[in-house]
Amino acid sequence: MSQFFYIHQDNPQSRLISQSVDFLRKGGVIVYPTDSGYALGCMLEDKHAMERICRIRQLDSHHNFTLMCRDLSELSTYAHVDNAAFRLIKNNTPGNYTFILKATKEVPRRLMNEKRKTIGLRVPSNPIALALLAELNEPLMSTTLMLPGNDFAESDPEEIRDTLSKQVDLIINGGYLGQQPTTVVDLTEDAPVVVREGAGDPAPFR
Repeated sequence: MSQFFYIHQDNPQSRLISQSVDFLRKGGVIVYPTDSGYALGCMLEDKHAMERICRIRQLDSHHNFTLMCRDLSELSTYAHVDNAAFRLIKNNTPGNYTFILKATKEVPRRLMNEKRKTIGLRVPSNPIALALLAELNEPLMSTTLMLPGNDFAESDPEEIRDTLSKQVDLIINGGYLGQQPTTVVDLTEDAPVVVREGAGDPAPFR
């Protein structure tokens, strides 16, 4: 059975954040809140934990995983970004966007899109997610908690506990969340391409 932490939405308790990161560092899979619903997360280098996430979501090798980052200081380590793309990202983070970028060699191959060698990158605005990333001090491998057959991210932590309590190590209850997905922007070419319109305003990328 998974652990279930109640963490304050606006002022996350540092003790529980530290314990949550311990789960990650020991190879755990966690459910945590973001600004676009709940997500599944694990350590970047943890192949076994990633495989568990793929089984939960029934993902194939073409899935775009996301690196959840606390700020842009980690961007150049994991993605190739020119000046124009960097300015666009800087002006629109933190927020409800996922940026698709060409991955560097620092990104494990299993996390990349198999054909395009790309990776998604996000800087969330959710206080709990940011607290986890600050404590972890590196990006979190993440994917939206969208169960097979569903079109939206899970938003109710009590329902998540009923469904996944035997499949994950920790569920963080950060309150009931909205379900609107992020706006996805492809920045791998000369001009940005809005791949999916969501909660983030697409106007800056038109």
